[in-house]
Amino acid sequence: MSVTQLKVRKSISVIQRDYENGNKKELEDLMRAWKGIKELPADDPHSFFKLGGFHGEPFRGAGWGSSAYWGGYCNHGNVLFPTWHRIYILKIEEALQSIKGCETVMLPYWDETDEESLQKGIPSCLTDEFFELDGKKIANPLRSFVFPKNIVDNVQGDNNLYNKPKGYETVRYPLSGLVGSDEDRKNTAKHNAQFPDYNNNVKILNNNILNWLNSYIIVKKKKIETNVNQKFKDCLEAPNYTVFSNTTSASEWNINLEEGSLPVVSLESPHNSIHLAVGGCDLPTYDRSPIPGANGDMGENDTAGLDPIFYFHHCNIDRVFWIWQKKHGFTDHLEIFPEYPGTNTVDNQGPTPGMAPNSWLDLESPLNPFKITEKGKERPYNSLDCINIEKQLGITYSKGSLDQFSEAKLLKAENEDAKVIKVSRINKAPIRGSFMISAFATIEGKKQHLGTEAVLSRWNSQYCANCQTHLEVKAFFKLPVLEETSKDALKASLNSVEIEIHGRDGVLGGSDNENNDGNLKKAAVLKSGKPPITFHVEIV
Repeated sequence: MSVTQLKVRKSISVIQRDYENGNKKELEDLMRAWKGIKELPADDPHSFFKLGGFHGEPFRGAGWGSSAYWGGYCNHGNVLFPTWHRIYILKIEEALQSIKGCETVMLPYWDETDEESLQKGIPSCLTDEFFELDGKKIANPLRSFVFPKNIVDNVQGDNNLYNKPKGYETVRYPLSGLVGSDEDRKNTAKHNAQFPDYNNNVKILNNNILNWLNSYIIVKKKKIETNVNQKFKDCLEAPNYTVFSNTTSASEWNINLEEGSLPVVSLESPHNSIHLAVGGCDLPTYDRSPIPGANGDMGENDTAGLDPIFYFHHCNIDRVFWIWQKKHGFTDHLEIFPEYPGTNTVDNQGPTPGMAPNSWLDLESPLNPFKITEKGKERPYNSLDCINIEKQLGITYSKGSLDQFSEAKLLKAENEDAKVIKVSRINKAPIRGSFMISAFATIEGKKQHLGTEAVLSRWNSQYCANCQTHLEVKAFFKLPVLEETSKDALKASLNSVEIEIHGRDGVLGGSDNENNDGNLKKAAVLKSGKPPITFHVEIV
């Protein structure tokens, strides 16, 4: 396929600027297409409800009532994460093109690391309350989704957390969307009543996004990035597809780092951060007050796919995947380490419907439930069908941020003089929902935030029978070296480091500076009355 025939996915910010300059057709057609798929009958194969539900609720597949299955069809924490989502956004794009008059519509990407996003946050066309289309003022199709029917959480032990009635509208930070029980509805109504002004809520949301994208610390008068913007750059340095593709494989690589090596960052890591930033988690820095009780739909796997912003975010994730492929020479082939952590169906999340528990993943593993027709016969997509987006899918991306790093050369390290903080042995089973692992250190007399690892999770993973040996979560942070790295200096560094685990129930665990044995605890108690989350910390 020649370059001139390639269909181009553009930045939504560029399309919005064209609209503001009088070239309105592209954005209007995009709005018309989104409005169209949201209005299709719930069981239509192109309906947003049908496609959005494949990620979690309500279409878990034929295993939703069994603890052998977990979540929806999505793949997280394994090597199929980039390719499964590549086909997912392709199917949304095809649905948009099925709407009359929208045959040429392409799914745009939210360029999360361009200057506009770093300065303003989410492009306003994704958050504006209304849009004028065909001379009528309508609810902006890109800001939320109103459920056309009930969704029911049938997983044992979830206590109906994800039950949502017909007419429910998705929400983002700072609002909460938990309405599964009488107590949830009461708490959510009380919480949301604090935020009655829609436009002000958008400002609060964007401030949170900016905090995640731009955080940094100053060490020896030098600015050191600790933010999601830097994570996107760092993930492009991942040396192979296996560790680039997911957090499970990257954690295994990092737990075995040689001294002097910096941790790799997987594509899934900044991906998780944006989910939690939009969905309801503050970055736990100390210059602003957090908003407890914010439980937006993007922050949980089961409902994230029902917020339209999910697809603009994942289009950008796919674009970064393509940049990494070009940078490392993997545009036509990918390599998976056999039987490495992150290559099993139960790694991180439990098997997706239609896949056997405890089976190995490779490039031929099915990307359920998506089907492709080949030689007149229908079969499941697999990763081999979508490695080269230009040759195989006929799609490419417009030039955006990070493209300058697509050449096969190393990025300049932001901080070469650094040790690595390894946080391990975190059991996510008792943690309700998505959570964050944050590292702090006393540097030049001030407590400074070294970074946060976002964990996109479900509310009760302890009920997944096949997940029980795959529940450990790890996180890795760079620690600036301020003095000689003797044993005494490392001991002092360990004493200066604090780890905090923040979840939907507040602070779930943290380090106590009086302990320096590498197994730090804090006397925090979960709301359930259970002991605090404990973990192991070492600095290498």
